[in-house]
Amino acid sequence: MTIETVKMEDNSPRFTVSAVEPESKKNGIHMGASIISRPLRSSAETAERGVAVVVPSHQPDTWLHDAGWRRKRSLAQLTREALPRMENYRNSKRALKRPSLGELHGDHLITEVDEKDPKRDTKSPTPAIGIKLGWIQGVLIPCLLNIWGVMLFLRISWVVSQAGIGMSLVIIAISAVVCVITTLSMSAICTNGEVKGGGIYYIISRSLGPEFGASVGIIFAFANAVAASMNTIGFCDSLNDLLGPGGGIFSDKMNDTRLIGSIALLVMCIICAVGMDWESKAQNFLIAIIIAAIVDFVVGTLMGPQHNVSIARGFVGLSSQTFSNNFYPDWRFSEGLNQDFFSVFAIFFPSVTGIQAGANISGDLKDPASAIPKGTLLSLLISMISYALMVLFSGGGALRDASGNITDLIIDNGTFIDLGTVSDCANTTGGCPHGLHNDYSVMQLMSAWGPLIYGGCWAATLSTALTNLLSVPRLIQALGVDRIYPGLIFFSKGYGKHGEPYRGYVLTFLVSLIFLLIADLNTIAPLISNFYLASYALINFCTFHAALVRPLGWRPTFRFYNMWISLAGFLMCVAIMLLISWKMSLITFAIFLTLYLIVHYRKPDVNWGSSTQAQMYKTALSSAHNLARTGEHVKNYWPQLLVLAGRPQARPALIDLGHLITKAGSLMIVGDVTQGKLSYKERSARTRSNDEWLRGRKIKAFSAGVHGFNFEQGARALIQAAGVGRLSPNVMLMGYKADWATAPASDLEAYFNVLHTAFENRLAVAILRVAGGLDYGPVTAEDAPVTGLTATSSGSGDLRVRSPNVMMHADSDLDIRGDSQPSSRHNLQSLLTMTTSRSFTISEGKENGKKKPMDIHRQIVYKASSGVELSKDQLSQMTIFQKKQESGTLDVWWLYDDGGLTILLPYILSQRTAWSHCKLRVFALANRRHELELEERNMANLLSKFRIDYSSLTMVQDITEAPQPETKKMFDDLVAKFVDNTNEECKISEVELLTLAEKTNRQLRLRELLLEKSKDANLVVMSLPMPRKGSVSAPLYMAWLEVLSRDLPPMLFVRGNHTSVLTFYS
Repeated sequence: MTIETVKMEDNSPRFTVSAVEPESKKNGIHMGASIISRPLRSSAETAERGVAVVVPSHQPDTWLHDAGWRRKRSLAQLTREALPRMENYRNSKRALKRPSLGELHGDHLITEVDEKDPKRDTKSPTPAIGIKLGWIQGVLIPCLLNIWGVMLFLRISWVVSQAGIGMSLVIIAISAVVCVITTLSMSAICTNGEVKGGGIYYIISRSLGPEFGASVGIIFAFANAVAASMNTIGFCDSLNDLLGPGGGIFSDKMNDTRLIGSIALLVMCIICAVGMDWESKAQNFLIAIIIAAIVDFVVGTLMGPQHNVSIARGFVGLSSQTFSNNFYPDWRFSEGLNQDFFSVFAIFFPSVTGIQAGANISGDLKDPASAIPKGTLLSLLISMISYALMVLFSGGGALRDASGNITDLIIDNGTFIDLGTVSDCANTTGGCPHGLHNDYSVMQLMSAWGPLIYGGCWAATLSTALTNLLSVPRLIQALGVDRIYPGLIFFSKGYGKHGEPYRGYVLTFLVSLIFLLIADLNTIAPLISNFYLASYALINFCTFHAALVRPLGWRPTFRFYNMWISLAGFLMCVAIMLLISWKMSLITFAIFLTLYLIVHYRKPDVNWGSSTQAQMYKTALSSAHNLARTGEHVKNYWPQLLVLAGRPQARPALIDLGHLITKAGSLMIVGDVTQGKLSYKERSARTRSNDEWLRGRKIKAFSAGVHGFNFEQGARALIQAAGVGRLSPNVMLMGYKADWATAPASDLEAYFNVLHTAFENRLAVAILRVAGGLDYGPVTAEDAPVTGLTATSSGSGDLRVRSPNVMMHADSDLDIRGDSQPSSRHNLQSLLTMTTSRSFTISEGKENGKKKPMDIHRQIVYKASSGVELSKDQLSQMTIFQKKQESGTLDVWWLYDDGGLTILLPYILSQRTAWSHCKLRVFALANRRHELELEERNMANLLSKFRIDYSSLTMVQDITEAPQPETKKMFDDLVAKFVDNTNEECKISEVELLTLAEKTNRQLRLRELLLEKSKDANLVVMSLPMPRKGSVSAPLYMAWLEVLSRDLPPMLFVRGNHTSVLTFYS
């Protein structure tokens, strides 16, 4: 590397920089690791090694004096910029944070706190900082203790007797393959960022999401708790064998197991609850005993039998003949069933399920990312070698069956010439009591010193139980802290400076105690195998899924993994589960699915950046691209709405109508145009408030806002740019401008021009008018200034009853009491969810000792902080499209063929549950009076082909008749102001009135027919008159809409884009 020396104007060097010697090319991650682990050196040492050193050269004192302010000031004092540091990337409230973009850009009103997401996940499942362990103490030893469990000393000889040496090695090999693949997958996930407390749950939940993680976490915690009881049972069986017949407390050995096991379980829980330090010290003692016991067995086998009793019991010493006889399987009826390969595998597999021990206490490790792969793989290698040695030695040195009678030995000159009588048990009644098949304590017989094997068995069983009991409460604590399952929150509380979950220990003890009472080791083992295999399958699937999706956050430092090997591990685990027991597998799948659905439907408020989220994004993006390349077809048409509602909470009825139309799976975008220019803080608060309101109403819609534009410009921008590809609006839904007659001319023209803009962009248009108007912005405090990121759309107001000295309020629970005290803020959403079908009564006073009920709907009003009051009718209009319509009609005036949208929208509404009881009535125009019957038949045939279910069809034939004088007078009063208007931009000329007189008369006549036919309808859907560009002015057009909708039920004007949206072809 060449570094140029910087020189001053007088050519004297300011700094002297030496070259850096090139290093060997390394992976960037390993290079970083070497830098981190490199000890700090002094400047002199660094210079000697050839590392670039910046050495200030000798300069005149005047230069130092002139630039003296530079000498002692750090870079942080010279700039607002932050250097790349680890603290800037920690998810912690106490961590240092880089300056926000607003601070650097100069937005002095924006602070760092304002720009941060208040819902950012800063929780850590580990509530307190305790003792931190290294990879040997925290991973290697716990994994070895967990793997070297009950099977090592009590069942390995039985496995050899059933499967033979060959198949036993195959069982160990398959188990090793599953565990190695799972370890590689787990290592990849563990090195993809910091791993907190929670172990398997934390790994899977942060990789695949809370649904998978929580489900597997519960199953895994349950499996560990049951495994603790299984190992405790193994300890008790070994103790009973040592005591011999009649040496127990009860005559029944199972009762001895239950009593001694319960005491042992309680003691181990207390040891775990005391703290990590005590548990670690106990582990060191136990691992030493286990290793000594293994060495004792190997040495004893190599030494051979020391007396005839051992030979009679089946220990004949290592020999090729014994090895050959025991090499092949000998499946027999044992433990209540006919054994086969997979039944034996199911009993053995729990003995290799300790690979997760390090990950289970990942929160207590100093460096989980490096400790978990290193410790787990090494422990797996050591344990598999030890299991293989145990199989070879036990299979090569002991008989499958032995009588135990010394008289069966045939000895010639001190040499045993025939062991057939011993193995045949010809002189023994009741079968062979000894040998690999019949005696679980063969290893004690084959060891150099038998009591040490008992000690090793107890250490192995108790250590595994201890590790399991230690991991389960922490896993429960992690689930509780994340608040995934509410029932576990109580058990997650930490106590003391180390945050020990004492309540979790109590729960773990109770679960383990229940299965301990079964007191049969071989009954519990297959159940645990299924749960462990399910957990391992999910770990492998996590790695496969993350590597397949490859989000930008997937950068594991552990490189020795492959996505297809992880997939093979997943399939292998599932296949083994089914082969072991398809019934237990189905039960496991059912439990997993139930736990998954509970989390899925609870929708916990967490965001962990899982690969499921990345897959969701990629799938959505791919689907959007595929959809854009697919041509549109009328059979797949859905109205995709752009709802110009401003803030959704300001016009709830308009949003509810859009939701009714699109709730089955169509697109709805709520357009919000703000004339004033908003800061980042205000814009973020506004968008978040809109989204929260939509989610609170369970409305699936997107909020799109523009600011710094007037209404016309903002609407044009939304019409042209909203959506992406085929996921773009094709219908514009907006509210009726009720104040058109009194509004400024510019506002009226802007509203009218928005209609033209929609038609120019070939969008259909729908306009909704509701009695009392749609805009409840003043009530919902829409224009209130945003004071913080927690600003919501809730307004300030009181819920009052028109009664003297009675003031009531509405809170989130609608708990109405006459003695409530005034409050400053109330959420209007509680009022919007109130339905008039419910009966509310309040106590106003007492009369003759009895409370007098009062109808709340008749007198209740909502008073905003601005003084605006809402009556019961107004509240009813706000929720008109939310409450259930018990009966009535939905009238459709399909006057002109616009492609079928005018009839399609009311049909969609009639299919919704809230409007399903309303009858659909269709009104259409007749072209010729003398062909009325024929046209009615044609229209009925058309509706039938469209498969539109309607209750009645009426053909309107007298639309060309002259309107009544009072109707004409009403229209003249509406337009009088604009006929005499001097403003040329908003004026109705005499020429325009005369030219469009016939069309105007049709609108007036339609009003009379509407009053006659549809005055009592629940909703009227009518074809929107076409505002021909350059032919009709804004005030005249609005006058038409006014006469068509005044004093009528809720009216929806619809005009399609004259492209067919209905078809009768299949």
